Amino acid sequence: MRSVPDPAPNTVAIVGASGFAGALAAAIVRRHPSLALVAATARADAGRNLDELYPRHRADIVLEHPDLDAIAGRASSAIVGYPHGASAPVVAGLRERGLRVVDLSADFRLGREAYERYYQPHEAPELLADAVYGLPEFHREAIAEAELVASPGCYPTAALLATAPLAGLATDLIVDAKSGASGAGRTASESTQFVTVTENVSAYGVEGHRHRSELEQELPDGLPITFTPHLLPIDQGLLASCYLTPREPVDAGTVAGLLHEAYDDEPFIDVVDAPPGVRDVRDTNRCAVHGTVEPATGRIIVFAAIDNLWKGAAGQAVQALNLMLGLPETEGLQ
Repeated sequence: MRSVPDPAPNTVAIVGASGFAGALAAAIVRRHPSLALVAATARADAGRNLDELYPRHRADIVLEHPDLDAIAGRASSAIVGYPHGASAPVVAGLRERGLRVVDLSADFRLGREAYERYYQPHEAPELLADAVYGLPEFHREAIAEAELVASPGCYPTAALLATAPLAGLATDLIVDAKSGASGAGRTASESTQFVTVTENVSAYGVEGHRHRSELEQELPDGLPITFTPHLLPIDQGLLASCYLTPREPVDAGTVAGLLHEAYDDEPFIDVVDAPPGVRDVRDTNRCAVHGTVEPATGRIIVFAAIDNLWKGAAGQAVQALNLMLGLPETEGLQ
């Protein structure tokens, strides 16, 4: 580790704060009762106030150019909001300077072979062994001890929370997931421009979307998985509709019982009595889950709704950071 001044405890920098998830992370940390937001960085938008980019967040802080030495002198922890590939070198630099890091990209979610199969050659493979997959409901104890947490993707978050308690019953899994356009990031591609998205629903990545790699990693080995994401003409929200073929007949009461057993003590998971909608969880860190059995086929059907920018990104990152810092897991979240 490089020698740098010791920053105050619970001081946080958001590195890459001009994107949707980074900006929301800055706003959550800004309001957090036990965290202090001491830096927010951006490249093209450096010098602008974050309030100017996102007035609704009310996060009054001037964006600065990313200088890792300067960040390390002020912050003890960082949330990194860079895209995959660009994130790994920055995370490595922050870890070299002793900061705890929660990374929002895919760069540390997977083992090297899987990452390079779905993404690109890894820029910091030496850190992979220390990274913890940041789904608190499954890896709470490991996250609390971690120095580097890889926050899950929004699609895997919803799909895993829906299916993990039931996957052991199944011979296969189909995930039909739909997300708002903010999941594509602030720099919109042609496929997420308003004139393309509005009054339209479209599938993409149908022959192997890279988020399926997280499902393969976290669910039982050998479970056949079909994962198809869709783009919705809304800004925020994600609904995963999941279909599992059981090995033996199972009834709706058993499915509901397994979900309640898994989640009744979880602060951000609500097992609900009817299929949820994305509006039910908008602007919260909650995940609403409902499971049943289709009488005609005996197939298990499970739904999970999240806000893709909260539980699917920034909110979940702060949830993990709370655990890493020994704070109440729910603090600063809703």
